[in-house]
Amino acid sequence: MPIPKTLLEQIKQLVPPLNGTLHKGQSGRVGVLGGALDYTGAPFFAAMSALRFGADLSHVICSPTAAGAIKSYSPDLIVHPILREELSPGDVKPELSSLLSRLHVLIIGPGLGREPYMQNYAKLAVTLARESGMFLVLDADALFLIGKEPELIKGYRRVVLTPNVVEFKRLSEYVGVDPSTPPDKRAEVISKGLGGVAILQKGAKDIIAIDTTGDAADTEKSHLQDEAKEKTKEIVEVDVEGGLKRCGGQGDILSGAVGTFLAFGKCYEDGAFGDGKIAASRMPLLAAVAGSMVTRNTSRLAFQKQGRGLVTQDMLGEIGKSFSEIFGEETQGDKGKL
Repeated sequence: MPIPKTLLEQIKQLVPPLNGTLHKGQSGRVGVLGGALDYTGAPFFAAMSALRFGADLSHVICSPTAAGAIKSYSPDLIVHPILREELSPGDVKPELSSLLSRLHVLIIGPGLGREPYMQNYAKLAVTLARESGMFLVLDADALFLIGKEPELIKGYRRVVLTPNVVEFKRLSEYVGVDPSTPPDKRAEVISKGLGGVAILQKGAKDIIAIDTTGDAADTEKSHLQDEAKEKTKEIVEVDVEGGLKRCGGQGDILSGAVGTFLAFGKCYEDGAFGDGKIAASRMPLLAAVAGSMVTRNTSRLAFQKQGRGLVTQDMLGEIGKSFSEIFGEETQGDKGKL
C-alpha cells in the first residue's frame, strides 16, 4: 500500500533546508537516554543514526560505566555520564533538566537496561520532558517501564512508542486488547487506550496508529495548541522493502530516525524554517512514518552489499542514500554548487 502523497509532501516540508539559511542547532538537537554497564552499542546506534539522518547535534545521557565505550565509538557524539548508580533522581534532576532544555527531542530506551537506578532515571526524564512539552521516543526497556507505569505517558500526544513483537504483546495485555481484534487493528486500540499516543508497531509491515477518540486522550496537558489535536484516528502501513536480514540494532537506528524527524518537527514548529502550516499534533505520525520508511530502505541497501554478513554498523553508511531515495535528491542540498 503506497504512502499517501499528501503525507509524503508534509514529511518533506519538515526536512530542514540545506541552503545556508540555518545556523547550528536549527536542524535538530537530539538526546538519547540509555547506556549502562552491559549496553553501549544501542545508544551509540540511536545517537549516531540521528547525525546520519541530518541532526546537527546528538547527545547521549548515560551511566559512567558506559560513557568511555560510547565516547570511543565516535568523537561526533556528546556524552554526558551523569546517571550514577550511587545518586538519586533528585540529585541528578537539576543537571538533567538543564540538559533537556537544550534539546528538541529525547529518545529513551536504547541500552537503558532494567536496573532499578536506570529505570528511575528514565522515569524522571519522562516526567521532566512531559512537563516541558518535549517530543519523546520510547523504545526497548523504556517500554518495560511504561508497561508498569502507563500513567507516565497516557494522554501525552507528543510521544512515539516503537514496540517490537514482545513489547507490543505486553502493551496489548495492559490495554486489554481483545484477542479477536485483527492484527492490523491492535496498534490503533493500544493508542486509544493510552490516550492517543503514537504507536509504531514493528513487523513485516510497520503499522503507525494514532487514535485520540477515547476518554484517555488528554487535550489539556498534551501541549498541542492547534485545531487538529481533537478527536482523530489515523493508521498508516509502511511496506517499504527492507533487507532480508534484520540486525539486532536496527530498532535503535529506527528510534534515532523517528527522534530526528521529531526534532525536525520541533524546529519547524518553532519557526526555524517552513510556513508553519503543519499542525504540531501531526508531528508524531509524520516522524514515525518517515523514520520507518528510511530505516527499512536503509536495511535493504545495506543487505544488498553485505548479505548474510550484515551488521548494524553497515547500515549507518547507507542512511544518506536511503534518505534521498525516499524523499528526493533535493532534500540533500545542491552538492553541485560546492
